[in-house]
Amino acid sequence: MAGGVEDDVGFAMSSGNAVDQVEQGQLFLDLVLRNRFNRTILDRFGDLGIDDWWLTAGCLAQSIWNISANRPAEDRIDDYDLFYFDPDIRWNAEDKVIARVADLFSDLPIRIEIRNQARVPIWYRKKFDIEYGDVSAACDGIDRFAYRTTAIGLRKLHDEYRIYAPFGLEAVLEGTIIPNPVLPIRDVYAAKVMRWRKKWPCLKVMPWPDNPE
Repeated sequence: MAGGVEDDVGFAMSSGNAVDQVEQGQLFLDLVLRNRFNRTILDRFGDLGIDDWWLTAGCLAQSIWNISANRPAEDRIDDYDLFYFDPDIRWNAEDKVIARVADLFSDLPIRIEIRNQARVPIWYRKKFDIEYGDVSAACDGIDRFAYRTTAIGLRKLHDEYRIYAPFGLEAVLEGTIIPNPVLPIRDVYAAKVMRWRKKWPCLKVMPWPDNPE
């Protein structure tokens, strides 16, 4: 869990006031679970027997922004992202998981994107012309999102929800988009926030830093 700490109620977030973290975590859960598709994915995914996985990114944040905009939680969400980690980086191994997920959720009218994070370094350089770095867990992909605001993972384990939020939850709850310049992908950030602002014009967007550390 890069950058996060985990407490006894299942929240893995950046260091800070523990009481505030628990309150934010409970509010976050209440909002994202109003999206029935989030709930269904979290309830069923454990049946696949994959240990290291997270429901992540837009389907969580956008559920919150929809509710803030007085729209149904499921409104305007293009897809639902699932990250998992499997050291078997063969393409056909990932393809089998994709097929199993498609079958498991075939009754839902949504698009689910599932990717083995161990395979990301294989194609990332070709797509973006930069090195992605080593990956040893599903949460490594969350840590490297272009935006800290949606760098959040959620899963259900033994009827308990687990939140992974290395940069905390305040930004997503407030609708503030904050860049994460751990990788030099300014253009990815700019394109994404432009699309988000068209759907949720009340979002506050922070600029990509000119000289990221």
